[in-house]
This record gives sequence, structure tokens and C-alpha cells, in this order.
Amino acid sequence: MTKLEAFRLGLTVVSGVCWTVVYLEGIRLGFRDRSYAIPFFALALNIAWELLHTVFGFRAGVSVQTIINGVWFAFDVGILYTYFRFGRKYFPRNLPARDFIGWSLVGLITALGVEYAFIREFGVAVGAGYSAFLQNLLMSVLFIDMFVRRGNSEGQSPYIAVSKWLGTLAPTILFGILGEGGFPKGSSLILVLGIFCSVFDLIYVWVLFKFEMVRARAS
Repeated sequence: MTKLEAFRLGLTVVSGVCWTVVYLEGIRLGFRDRSYAIPFFALALNIAWELLHTVFGFRAGVSVQTIINGVWFAFDVGILYTYFRFGRKYFPRNLPARDFIGWSLVGLITALGVEYAFIREFGVAVGAGYSAFLQNLLMSVLFIDMFVRRGNSEGQSPYIAVSKWLGTLAPTILFGILGEGGFPKGSSLILVLGIFCSVFDLIYVWVLFKFEMVRARAS
């Protein structure tokens, strides 16, 4: 294995570990705060992406990334459970519970359709990259929106914010600059999406740390 190959593998492992931290911390905080830790539409897209690319990945042969995708899917199902168990309180209270469930199922089905369309349009490898970074940017923005809407850090933590940032930065370097998988020469689109992910992720990190500092001074 060359140094470049080892560096590429290292970036893949960093991404896998950091996102696993996001999911595990999200499950823990979901139960602790009786909330959910990942914005729903980003969560729906994540679950759909992980399900499809775990299935297609194992069809093509076992790889480190495919195994990581399967682990992520299992943990995301745990976060989805916290969403259905505790997320009703964030839904308009004048609407019945069946509307909350129905709306959520529509979101999950839509996400699955969109992710599959990326595969049909661009192929498995390229579709995985484009969809992953687009939904990652959406998630970066929605994390900030979730904090603003809730008005507190319920279901959120700096650990999630920092791990999400690093877990996205690593594949930005891998697929956007070095080149990997369906992007052997890198990708300008992925690089731009990854840069903006970092911008919004760092804003979210700053917001959470500032909030925690203010709360610590007040206590």
C-alpha cells in the first residue's frame, strides 16, 4: 500500500468514525432529552442513502465503505426511532398524531425515491457522491434551523457538531481533491459543496459553544 492509498483509507476511516460518533451521540441525547438529534428531512435522506448504498455496495463486493454504510444505517434507524417516539411534540399540536405519522412516512418515501433517482441518473458511484454531499449541505443548514426553532440545545451537542464537520471534511478532501471511486480526478462540485458544508458546520459549532458558555455562566 502506497502512502497515498494509506491516506485515502485514513480519510475513509476518519469519516466513518466521526459520523458514527454523531449517530451514537444522537441516540444518547435523543433518549436523554426526549427529543431527536438530526433534522428529519436530512435524517430521511441519510437513511435512504445508507440503505441503498449498503445493498448496492454488497452486491458489488465487500469494501470498508460498504461496511461503514451498513453500520451507519443501523444507527440511523435508532435515531429514527427517537424521532417517532419524541418528535410529535415539535409537530403542530392542533393536528392529530396520524398526520404526524403520515407526513413522516411521506418524507421517508420521498427520500428513498430521490436517492434511487440519483443512482438511476448517474450510476451507483457517482450518484452516491453527488447525493451524499447535497444532503450533507442540507443537513448543515437544517442543524442551524433546528437550533433556532427549538430555541435551545435540546437533542444537540458540540460533540455532534464537531464530529459532523470532521466527518464531512474528510470525504471532501478524498472525493473533491484527491479523487476516489466514481471521481478518480476529484470533483469540483463535491469540493464546492464540501466547502459550504464546512462553513455552515463551523457556524453551528460556534453557535452551540456560545450557547453552552452562556448557559454555564448563568448556572
